[in-house]
Amino acid sequence: MEKIHSIQQLNDKQLLEQYRNTQDKNVVAVLYQRYAHLVLGVSMKYLKNKDEAEDASMQIFEKLLASLLNYEVNEFKFWIHTVTKNHCLYILRKQQSQFRNQKEMNKDFPMIMENEESSPLDNENWKNAKLEEMNNALLQLKQGQKVCVELFYLQEKSYQEIVVETGYSMLEVKSFIQNGKRNLKIMLSQNNE
Repeated sequence: MEKIHSIQQLNDKQLLEQYRNTQDKNVVAVLYQRYAHLVLGVSMKYLKNKDEAEDASMQIFEKLLASLLNYEVNEFKFWIHTVTKNHCLYILRKQQSQFRNQKEMNKDFPMIMENEESSPLDNENWKNAKLEEMNNALLQLKQGQKVCVELFYLQEKSYQEIVVETGYSMLEVKSFIQNGKRNLKIMLSQNNE
């Protein structure tokens, strides 16, 4: 307890130096206590959702252990504010990307995503049957198309994430998704005739 109390007496610059020298997690805990309100406040400003802001705050402080060893930080308060803002903007971009992917899937495969008014009475069974059709059609795609379409639409990965995960080039990924989408449309429309 005395050790933590003595750590709390240090200013931010001294804490950062001590952490780089000792990698003592208690030092980061003191920084966390000092700036948790700032991180949460900035997260709330950008994310506008308490649960998401709290999750973002925890993610940011989890990254601190490694980040503080990799970066030379002179003014911690300014730095943590910038890190928080950038993390929140990343989350928002990812959410927008997922929303665009969902909209694209709704546009590309309307026979799967039709609204309840146009579906039969037993809507849940109808949706399950349509999803089963989609899965069967996916299995019929060539391997590259199948993998890329699943990663893009079902796991909501970006093109770049798919490139990293599969080892395909960016051009191959885009081609596989475009051709896979076209082939799925053809197969699904044949099933609905």
